Amino acid sequence: MTTPALIRSRGTLADLLSGRSNGIGLIRLCLAVGVVLSHSKPLGFGANDLGYYLTGRQTNVGTMAVYGFFVLSGLLITRSARRTGIFRYAWHRALRIFPGLWVCLLVSALVIAPLVALREHGTIAGFFDNPWDRGGPLAYLQANWWTGVRQYGVRDLFTDTTPWGEKVNYSVFNGALWSLKYEMFCYVVVGVLAVTAVLRNARRFVLFLTVALYLSILQDWVSSGRISGPVSTASWSFVSPLVGTMTFHYIVYLGFLFAAGATLDLYRERVPINDALGIGSAVALGLSLLFGGFFVIGLPAFAYLLVWLSVRMPRQLHWVGRKNDYSYGIYIYGFVLQQVMTSLGWSRWGYLPFAAMSVAVAFAAAFLSWKLVERPALRLKDWTPGFVARRSSQRVPVEQQTAVAEEPPAQVGGPTQELPQQPATLVPGR
Repeated sequence: MTTPALIRSRGTLADLLSGRSNGIGLIRLCLAVGVVLSHSKPLGFGANDLGYYLTGRQTNVGTMAVYGFFVLSGLLITRSARRTGIFRYAWHRALRIFPGLWVCLLVSALVIAPLVALREHGTIAGFFDNPWDRGGPLAYLQANWWTGVRQYGVRDLFTDTTPWGEKVNYSVFNGALWSLKYEMFCYVVVGVLAVTAVLRNARRFVLFLTVALYLSILQDWVSSGRISGPVSTASWSFVSPLVGTMTFHYIVYLGFLFAAGATLDLYRERVPINDALGIGSAVALGLSLLFGGFFVIGLPAFAYLLVWLSVRMPRQLHWVGRKNDYSYGIYIYGFVLQQVMTSLGWSRWGYLPFAAMSVAVAFAAAFLSWKLVERPALRLKDWTPGFVARRSSQRVPVEQQTAVAEEPPAQVGGPTQELPQQPATLVPGR
């Protein structure tokens, strides 16, 4: 008897997610769009995020999208850290995060903010007075330069002209950036694990860390006394240099998802890709969202579901995000542009038109960000300072250089010659 196709293993994660042909690009794009759609309700109408009540107030579409980003980042970033040295790893992460973020902050503070001030006050007189003081445009840049949002607004802009400003009673330009400091925190942890050879020689440590974080989430759920679990359990926080306040709640929850992605990569040869498991994860996630238990059932199910979708997505869709990754640009520009649109009254036509316009405008900004900033920056990923390159070349013995030069070319295509294996690469993490 043959095993039914539904329960038959398609292979392992190592077998099926070893090259650029995967659905991660499309998934990341959908997650970024999900954030914009979710924010359209509170930013446009002062309501709760999309899906908040449908999930029994456990989560919403935007937060779910952030969770998904952390799972995929854990998978991709861990793979990157295993294959590169610590300095190259840090360089790659900096190129992926900072150029796009810095230009977004500059555009927000020095282009968008003055135009909004001109519209709201009829003049920009005084806008640039004492710009380094709290609330000033240059203070906004300084406070948010290193991924932490330590100043949310510029002057009093958007406070009285947007539903969100009226709700919180202060200026907010880009609330979506809050998660970047936690992702950067995870990058630093992975870098430490890489330089200490934990990723290479002691992968069980990452597995134990993932389990420990999950047990902390389970403890929160049990102690909450309700099936839906806690909305927030931020019992304590600390102030970190450069990025500001870090809460234990987000370190645990987002850290678990990132660690889950990392564990899936480290144990990729043991992770089965099975359609029954994928469908079961989708069902478990849906039931936990509707009836409760999302944090202890839905989060692990969501992690596996994303990886399964990455592999099982039709090949015709694998091209999305392979050459042009707009997901980061959509994420960092969506919020501030929605605030501008709301202040202009574009939400008066209702949720669906406003959400559609928000996605279109965010796509346009992401296109420019990718073409003009992010992709040019990523072209520097293999750059090496001249003095480092010279020192590296001097370390190669002359005899070795001669031996390499005299080595005859390989006979490709012979009866016993195996074709060289190409290095496996994936779409860069956010």
